[in-house]
Amino acid sequence: MFVSLGPDDLALVAEVSHPRRFGAGEVVFREGDESNTCYVVRSGHARAVREHADGRQIALATFGPGDIFGELAMFDDERRSATVETIDAVEALAILGPDMRRLMLRRPQLAVALAGSLARRLRATNERLASQSFQTVQSRVASVIAQLVQQAVAEGAPEGDVQITATQADLAMLAGSSRESASRFLATLERAGVISQGRGRLVVHEPDALRNYVY
Repeated sequence: MFVSLGPDDLALVAEVSHPRRFGAGEVVFREGDESNTCYVVRSGHARAVREHADGRQIALATFGPGDIFGELAMFDDERRSATVETIDAVEALAILGPDMRRLMLRRPQLAVALAGSLARRLRATNERLASQSFQTVQSRVASVIAQLVQQAVAEGAPEGDVQITATQADLAMLAGSSRESASRFLATLERAGVISQGRGRLVVHEPDALRNYVY
C-alpha cells in the first residue's frame, strides 16, 4: 500500500513503525478489543475471522508479506470488527493510529494511499460476498485454493507443485462452507490428481486444473 510513496514519506512511516513478532496460532487482537494499532506483515501469514454466537467461524481474509490489517485503527478508535490470528510465525510492523493520523495531516498522499487500500479491501469483500451467494461449494473451495496458490507463487513458490499451509477447516472457513463439504471436494481433487493432502497442508500439482471447477 506504500508503493507509491517517495523516500521521504517512507522514512516518516518508518519512524513510527515498531517491529512485532507473533508465534504460530497466536491471536494478534480479538473482535471487540480496543483499536489503536495497524500491522504490516513482513513475513508469515495471518487471517481475520468472525465468530457466530453458536461457535461457527468464518474467515474474512488472509494476509501475507506486504499486506496490512487493522488499518481502520488509522481512521478511528472504534473497537475491532474481527479477530486476527496467525497461521504461522509472523513478523510485522506495528503503527499506532494516532501517529499515522498526524502523518496524514502533514502528508495528504499518505491518506490517498490508505484510502486506496481500503477501497481494494472493500472490492475484495464484495467479490467474496457475490461468490458465496452464487457459486457452489466446489466452486468456492476451488477459488480459495487458486487464490492461495497465487499468493504462494507471488511469495516465491515454484509454479508447479505449489505447497499451501492450510487445514481443511481453514479452507472451509475461507470458502464459507462446512468442513464436511470442503473435505468431500478436496477428496475429489485428490482422486483427480490435482492436489495431494498432508497434515495441515496440501500440494497443488495442477493449479490450472482448478479453473475447471470454478463456475
